[in-house]
Amino acid sequence: MSYIDNVLFAIILIAGIGFFIKNIQKLIRNIKLGKELDRSDNSSARWKNMAMIALGQSKMVKRPVAGILHVIVYIGFVIINIEVIEIIIDGLFGTHRILSFLGGFYNFLIASFEILALLVLVSVIVFWIRRMVLRIPRFWNKEMKGFPKNDALYILYFEMVLMSLFLIMNATDVPFQQSNLGNPVSQFLVPIFENFNVSTLFYIERTAWWLHIVGILIFLNYLYYSKHLHILLAFPNTYFANLNAKGQLNNLEAVTNEVKLMMDPDADPYTAPAEDDGAVPEKFGASDVTDLNWVQLMNAYTCTECGRCTSACPANLTGKELSPRAIMMKTRDRLEEVGKNIDKNGEFKDDGKQLLGDYITNEELWACTTCNACVEECPVNIDPLSIIVDMRRYLVMEQSVAPQELNNMMSNIENNGAPWQYSQMDRMNWKDE
Repeated sequence: MSYIDNVLFAIILIAGIGFFIKNIQKLIRNIKLGKELDRSDNSSARWKNMAMIALGQSKMVKRPVAGILHVIVYIGFVIINIEVIEIIIDGLFGTHRILSFLGGFYNFLIASFEILALLVLVSVIVFWIRRMVLRIPRFWNKEMKGFPKNDALYILYFEMVLMSLFLIMNATDVPFQQSNLGNPVSQFLVPIFENFNVSTLFYIERTAWWLHIVGILIFLNYLYYSKHLHILLAFPNTYFANLNAKGQLNNLEAVTNEVKLMMDPDADPYTAPAEDDGAVPEKFGASDVTDLNWVQLMNAYTCTECGRCTSACPANLTGKELSPRAIMMKTRDRLEEVGKNIDKNGEFKDDGKQLLGDYITNEELWACTTCNACVEECPVNIDPLSIIVDMRRYLVMEQSVAPQELNNMMSNIENNGAPWQYSQMDRMNWKDE
């Protein structure tokens, strides 16, 4: 490799990593637009969650076929990319297979990479068949149109190409093939190239090498725009997941403060703290992404769009409007819109839109049964229900908008001390039956 190649490689590498870092900074900024939330408790349970769910893929294998294939792709893609270390060294310093000095261990590594590359290639093809030939229903919900549908296919094609380039690169590397040690898969591709002269093989190998590393850098930077961002975010997402029992709802701090104020005999109800310092009183519930907490926003970016939540949702299964996957996708779309607004204006300028109404409808929110099936099914511990509940709270406490049945129940509780419409004097009549 010439010095010009080394310089070109360095420029491509710096540009690729630089753009990735810029997008990660934007990602962190957008997540921090959410409200503060302390999730630093019980670190041992959190580390266990991350090890078992994000690293160990324990929830993925509950559906064995897809789960095992995903584990193969996950392990294979991560381990194969260890080879990127060698590619970077070779690219910067003009060497060729610099780590071959490791001898037998190097041959073992490359052999392992080749076997995993073949397994990944087969798994990805099966994924494509499941999606495009078998047309499994959860991949074809109405929210999976346009980019969301194509995004999954782009990634599959990316992985097919990258794995193929890796094997072609090895198959056309004449010295490597002559060693006959670390090539249990690529050696079967050699006959395809047997009529090529050494010079042609060299150029094919170099082309595959360049396309492989450039493809990896493109893939790395595509992650920010893709549902495959979960490759990175699954780890913090499972660590900071809610450890409380499913179904246990949190108390709104704003409501708690109001109740404490009313119960304090020394408090002056006409002098609210917000009025003293000129701050805007805290909103009850959430109507836009900035009303959600930062973990909920990270959830939105972590969503894999696999549809397991929606396929288990009883409301969706009975034909109602709700899709937990769509809730997460719409939250992420709105958050991205807010982020672009900040990029353009230096700060957020009111655009007349919000998550509630412009993205998520009241009908979707009230269709939810709060059964937690979506939370249980998610392979990376995303909690769509928390967003639904917070937005319902806004509808009830800020806008007094709720289904008639719920309004009747709340009126009965207020007037009768029970959800049913009868006098408090009659509450104990059942014992006389």
